[in-house]
Amino acid sequence: MSKNLRGFFSIAPTTSVPAEGADGGDLFVIFRWYNSFFSSSSAARACHGFWHNAALVLPAALFIAYLGFQAKRNIKKLGHGRAYVMIAYYVLLWFAALLNLAWSCLQAWQCAPGKDVAWNLLSLFTASGMLCLEIGIVAFLLQDNYVSGLETLAYTFMVSGIFVGVDVLFKVMCIFGFGVPIFIDVEITHRGKWAIWVAYKLLLSAVYGYILFVHYSKWKDKLPPKPAFYNYAIVLFIFNAIALCACGFAGIGAGIGLWLYNFTVVLYHSFYLPFLYVTFLADFFQEEDWLMDNAYYSEMKDAGFFDSEWD
Repeated sequence: MSKNLRGFFSIAPTTSVPAEGADGGDLFVIFRWYNSFFSSSSAARACHGFWHNAALVLPAALFIAYLGFQAKRNIKKLGHGRAYVMIAYYVLLWFAALLNLAWSCLQAWQCAPGKDVAWNLLSLFTASGMLCLEIGIVAFLLQDNYVSGLETLAYTFMVSGIFVGVDVLFKVMCIFGFGVPIFIDVEITHRGKWAIWVAYKLLLSAVYGYILFVHYSKWKDKLPPKPAFYNYAIVLFIFNAIALCACGFAGIGAGIGLWLYNFTVVLYHSFYLPFLYVTFLADFFQEEDWLMDNAYYSEMKDAGFFDSEWD
């Protein structure tokens, strides 16, 4: 490998600047530009910079503002429809969104001495809330769409609760028992961390890949015919496949893998919750509006308001 590419592909980029016009110099400059623009340094460890944090905070804050703007109308519709499952997911969405905003605003805790425990706990709660939504939405949509029974609610949260509980227990053991810095994004040398993330991304890729395989096979009738669900599965499969490659490259010491991993973290925390809301919850609210409009139209038609159109 060329010495000029060492800063791009190694875990610790070199500080020397390659000669002008040398092979690989452009890649080196791009990587150094990214580090200087999106990262800062501290005495303890390299830390994310202003633009990285802004890319997390701004979408999270805008999504909270949007939820707040729509809250009155959405709560009224949820209360009117008595859709217990959707009510539970709406509450959980608010909980995860608030935790995600706090996580985005407190990125500096990764670099602050003595904040490791607080950062790991905040990251653990945030990741668990988002994972509960991710697993629960799959379990929910594999049943009848928008079922409002309490039995469905219990089953859905039992499935997601079991998976999330096992996930939390495993991560607690890794972080506080074995000292694996799972949630320290700026920690780049611990191979155990990358092995864990490779396993996680491989599992998630396999789950979404299996769903897509069944959907496009002769057994597709075993899954519900919900196009939005499969568009969601396609996006999540591609995302987790890219994250899997990033973790694999980072695990073997490639700096581009670390850059790509951090990029996927920003994408997930910035856009996953809005994407989930737009794909599922927003459709539920819009569908309820459509049903109400049809009901009003039927009532007006029965009352003879449209008879004049046929005269």
